[in-house]
Amino acid sequence: MDFEHVLVVGAGQMGGGIAQVVAGSGRRVSLYDAAPGAVDRGLETMRRSLGKLAEKGAADPDDVLSRIQPVDDLVPADLMVEAVLEDTAVKEDVFRRADETLPREAVLASNTSSIPISTLAAATGRPDRVIGMHFFNPVPILSLVEVVRGKETSDETAAAITELARELGKTPAVANDFPGFVSNRILMPFINEAAYALMEGVAEPEAIDTIAKLGFAHPMGPLALADLIGLDTCVAIMEVLHRGLGDPKYAPCPLLRQYVQAGRLGRKSGRGFYSYER
Repeated sequence: MDFEHVLVVGAGQMGGGIAQVVAGSGRRVSLYDAAPGAVDRGLETMRRSLGKLAEKGAADPDDVLSRIQPVDDLVPADLMVEAVLEDTAVKEDVFRRADETLPREAVLASNTSSIPISTLAAATGRPDRVIGMHFFNPVPILSLVEVVRGKETSDETAAAITELARELGKTPAVANDFPGFVSNRILMPFINEAAYALMEGVAEPEAIDTIAKLGFAHPMGPLALADLIGLDTCVAIMEVLHRGLGDPKYAPCPLLRQYVQAGRLGRKSGRGFYSYER
């Protein structure tokens, strides 16, 4: 399979990063986001990111951005990578429309971090060509791509997406289709337990994160990482895990829910477990 033209749906933190990496590999990208102004904001974020990378010898920002074309709706392409809100109904609608718009031989991939790929595949008439392609934030920096096979994903599709990940300079790791896959099935209980430690007064955020960083050799503590991911996204992922696996250990900590209800979503809102200048 050749993926010379990639449609990226969603121009936020993840979608913009995916578009940047794909365009950086020399491929043509169509970038779509239904939210007004989202694509323009995404392109500006990419320009800043590319500028920093160029200072270290990476590609010229204008050259990379020249391969990214904003579009007003879904368009035909060899591959779609969906990176919209972590909401099953929203994603299913994207996959349903993509199935109608993209050629029959095109692959439909999702950057979902928790929603079963088979659920999204069921919204299409090509479940053998639906797959998870879970990038990690920040996409231009982190090397991992979790390649998630749905129940009906073909060997050909899995092999093609695994090879594409390598061509993008990433390291693919294949997982099967269970809620949260591998990464978030491990990560979310870690973040959740850190939130419980804070809620119960065991330690302050800085101490919790310092213990995790120095004690476990992690580059970032769980509370700071939750702020980077977005506390609303963490809660959404935990709810998928809780529903899908039926284990109460995945239920979001009440403090996480309180922060989300108060608009403390992390870096993107300026305040989560920590405060950030905006």
